[in-house]
Amino acid sequence: MAHVELGGSRRRIAQGARRVRDIDPHAHVEVTLVMKAAKLPEPDATSKAPITPTELAEKYGAKEDDIRKIEQSLRAYGLTVEGVSPSRRTMRVSGTAAAIESAFKADLGIYLSPDHAEFRGREGTVSVPSEIEGLVTGVLGLDQRRTARRRSAAAQALGSRPLGPPDLEAHYRFPEGDGGGQKIAIAEFGSPLSNGSFLPPAYFPEDVASFCKKYQRPTPHIVTVPINITPLTLSQLRTLPQNAASEVLDETAEVMMDVEIVASLCSAAAISVYYASWDQKGWVDLLERVTSEQPVVLSISYGLAEDSPDWTDAARAAINDALHAATLVGITTCVSSGDDGSGCDMPDSRLHVEFPGSSPYVLSVGGTMFQGGAEVVWWESPGRRTTKGGGATGGGVSALFARPAWQTAKVPSLNGGRFDGRVVPDVAALSGDPLYDLVMLGRSAPNGGTSAAAPLWASLIARMNAKLPPAKQGRFVAPLLYKSTAGVGTVGAGGCTDITHGDNESRPQPAKGYSAGPGYDAVSGWGVPNGKALLSLLNENIA
Repeated sequence: MAHVELGGSRRRIAQGARRVRDIDPHAHVEVTLVMKAAKLPEPDATSKAPITPTELAEKYGAKEDDIRKIEQSLRAYGLTVEGVSPSRRTMRVSGTAAAIESAFKADLGIYLSPDHAEFRGREGTVSVPSEIEGLVTGVLGLDQRRTARRRSAAAQALGSRPLGPPDLEAHYRFPEGDGGGQKIAIAEFGSPLSNGSFLPPAYFPEDVASFCKKYQRPTPHIVTVPINITPLTLSQLRTLPQNAASEVLDETAEVMMDVEIVASLCSAAAISVYYASWDQKGWVDLLERVTSEQPVVLSISYGLAEDSPDWTDAARAAINDALHAATLVGITTCVSSGDDGSGCDMPDSRLHVEFPGSSPYVLSVGGTMFQGGAEVVWWESPGRRTTKGGGATGGGVSALFARPAWQTAKVPSLNGGRFDGRVVPDVAALSGDPLYDLVMLGRSAPNGGTSAAAPLWASLIARMNAKLPPAKQGRFVAPLLYKSTAGVGTVGAGGCTDITHGDNESRPQPAKGYSAGPGYDAVSGWGVPNGKALLSLLNENIA
């Protein structure tokens, strides 16, 4: 049967990895196909009222005839159609490795990463049967290399006690409330095992209850939503080899931070924690599921340099489209801008920003710290994460995503050139000293990073949404921050406290970065929240 190469599918070998063997031809493999669908409308500074997930599928999903044609073609290769997503923009199919390779002309193998973990991977391009040329734009999940990273902020010598929920509410002037009536989603990811499955982080509900009790707050209703992994329990964690258990605990500390911040600030909200594999397929599958359930906000504390070779062009486009679709149903996705400063942990001398934080369809969240009685840009030597500490807020100008029409900020790229890219972050919040007070395995475990700033903003958005009139609820917040408004310039300027000192230079390379200053900048955005002022301005400026 004839095949056609799929544009944007080319992959190089994962950095530092090597192929150790061919895949077992009988191994079970599941992939997600991205289907051709109607073009999504661009958001603007008025942030239009949301549509329902059903309307999203009807207006912007793939055509039924095209879906049937894809199904018929792939069944001829012995593949099973597992289902079409509620948005009708993706399709899951599965089969033996041999059948998958035949259908998509992919040379699958088992690879060994530099940290001695095995994963299923590939190199080169993939193809689709010629009869469905143009109907499929991506095949995700053939390669399970990591595309979701975050790092724990190990507590160092703190200048003062870590902040608890009452401190954060007072400092950032949260509006009164507990998030009642709101749905909040949190994204978490897990690592690959040699058999093609994934080692998820654990989840300790006892710690959430203990943390909420410490601050005399009710423990909210929290639901675990497995996408293709399920979090481990403490008893399961104890059965793992020491090195695997250590890795899981590092990942779990991040999960518990996300959940405890949201749980304590929005104790009456319905909170769902979604668990997916950290490959490209996991990203799209998670976003599709979240969109179908229409929370008001999604918190994501993971990312990877937008121009990392571990992304494929097709997958990055598919994730961006999924984030775009989420805005249409009224979801604001809060994404951390990264903890490795201007370099984003890339091995070159250019400045980088992280994706999906650089997507024009998210609220990108940068980091601050307290220093000398003031709140400044988060920067700890050497301006990136190392085994000995350090870190800095991500921020800069995208090299891949054009500046959206609603983003009126004027920040040139320090890489030079004329590309007018999306500027990140949009806003900021505490990431460094004095960190967040948290509980892990029954003990105090202060933590931070922009990974903490994202769920803080997600909690604030839920609290504000609960206070808005019903006709003004469920708006994509990012464009509204740039909207001009009388007396204060823009909604962001009037609803945030400006951060004017600090930078995000990574050392030893690129040895330069973006700096804070009066007004909007590419390290702290509009600044840190003044929740009550921001709520008032949003109420005035949402049509």
